[in-house]
Amino acid sequence: MENVIIIVVLLIILLAILKATKKDAELDFNKLVEYLGGKENIIETEINLSRFRATLKDISKANKDGIQKLGAKGVVEIDNQLKIILGPNSKQLKKYIDDLK
Repeated sequence: MENVIIIVVLLIILLAILKATKKDAELDFNKLVEYLGGKENIIETEINLSRFRATLKDISKANKDGIQKLGAKGVVEIDNQLKIILGPNSKQLKKYIDDLK
């Protein structure tokens, strides 16, 4: 009986962690869009494996330091584009931004 109670408690904790992680990821995406200058500033997005590329109307509105603090492994500015190394989150971020537009 004690084992069943322990398993139930562990499952509840696991579900709470998964729910919190999902919520945090969405908040991070909101913040990342903000750091890119808002959805109106984003012209186009592309992904290539772990890299996310955003073409922006005004590159000066982008907060590269903020993007790094959110967990990007690297941010490179080329003309009006930002190339961001995000790892496996790149695909999710592109979908999130596409859904915003």
